[in-house]
Amino acid sequence: MRRAVEPAFGRGKVILLGEHSVVYGKPALAAGLGIGARATAESADGHHELHCMPWDQRVAPGDDEPLARAFEALLAHFGERPPVRVRCEVALPGGAGLGCSAAIGVAVLRALDARWREEGEPPPSDDEIAEIALRWEQVFHGNPSGVDNAMAACGGVAIFQRSQPLQRLCVPRPLPLVVAHSGESSSTKEVVDFVRKQYDKEPERIGEIFDGIEALVRNAKLAVEAGDLRGLGQLMDMNQALLSALLLSTEKLETLCRVARGAGALGAKLTGAGGGGCMIALAPSMEAATEIEAALREHATMTLVAEAGG
Repeated sequence: MRRAVEPAFGRGKVILLGEHSVVYGKPALAAGLGIGARATAESADGHHELHCMPWDQRVAPGDDEPLARAFEALLAHFGERPPVRVRCEVALPGGAGLGCSAAIGVAVLRALDARWREEGEPPPSDDEIAEIALRWEQVFHGNPSGVDNAMAACGGVAIFQRSQPLQRLCVPRPLPLVVAHSGESSSTKEVVDFVRKQYDKEPERIGEIFDGIEALVRNAKLAVEAGDLRGLGQLMDMNQALLSALLLSTEKLETLCRVARGAGALGAKLTGAGGGGCMIALAPSMEAATEIEAALREHATMTLVAEAGG
């Protein structure tokens, strides 16, 4: 009899600072969320299948769509195995900059591993899960930085830099965050390509922006480790200005940032690719975060309060 297993978890994430420059080898400061995706795998007849809720989307290897190809990429890691049906419950909006696809990929990967791992065999480390899950992300995003799958697997607050180990930070003071969805969807791949075209056309100017973002990330690391929420918030505001210079913000995102600051946020910025998606605001306390969320509700299609690094 197979052992019973808990649903496998992949967490969502927010980028506190460092979007886009991270694709070019610069560091980014990211935080894992306590919500994401949970998956289970059970025996199936005939062929492998992935069923994602709440969208009621079912795919199988060979189907001509990205979710099926991403599923195949994970199955290939395990080689020939008996057919399974994976059910994944997703608690994040897609296309919102919260790492939804990576959360699903990590949850599905862990569910497959839990199903097929031999009794007594140790599970893969979080870092190993993150590395394998990059195959899933490449299907959706082409040339992803790797930060989403790393945070989906590892959580916490960390400095991510391509081709370097994840640098986990000691967070003496949890970060109270408010997330607000603009209601505008965007494709990470398309937005990354848009920035690439800017860089190809004006490498010096865009490179200077990336250097500026890197300096903000380095200072934000020190602020997080010191528990300096006010300093971190100021750095987030500066990062938002540089992302706006890359034409990545929208009128709706700017409104959300302005409302959040007016309601007491220490800093606010878009998170993720931009061009839509979500804004995050740093609050001085969880009580203040609740007030900020209330102010944002009439302007956003979704809001949530979460702590990072606790």
